[in-house]
Amino acid sequence: MLILALITLVLHGALTGLFYAFSMSVMPGLNAIDPAQAEAAMRSVNRKILNPWLFVVFLGSPLAALVAGFLAGAPAAVWFFAAAAVNFVGSFLVTVAINVPMNNALDAGTMPFKAYSPRWTTWNTVRTVACAAGLVLVGIGLTGL
Repeated sequence: MLILALITLVLHGALTGLFYAFSMSVMPGLNAIDPAQAEAAMRSVNRKILNPWLFVVFLGSPLAALVAGFLAGAPAAVWFFAAAAVNFVGSFLVTVAINVPMNNALDAGTMPFKAYSPRWTTWNTVRTVACAAGLVLVGIGLTGL
């Protein structure tokens, strides 16, 4: 159980770091260059990020927390379940409902980068905060093992 809990912690940390890096460096960097170049760069990033390593972290975080919740005893289970829920809502649902459709619009050329960037970054920051909260919840769950 401890190994699964530590894997859950690492997955949450990796996902938090990924989203944080985008909001704090990638998007400001893209905002500092010509919008046409930023659009092309973001399109490339959006294509390249769809790889097995992303899916392990993105899907693995809430799933690992959920499994850890089922395997952990009280009170740790509650914290792992809470981490799974926060991650699912704040990362998975926000990504599927908001960020991916915006990525698709950028890719299709129906949303200019100047409209895309501030909205995308705001919602990415929501994902960052949710993942950080999930990371904290997993950490608290680890203390209850």
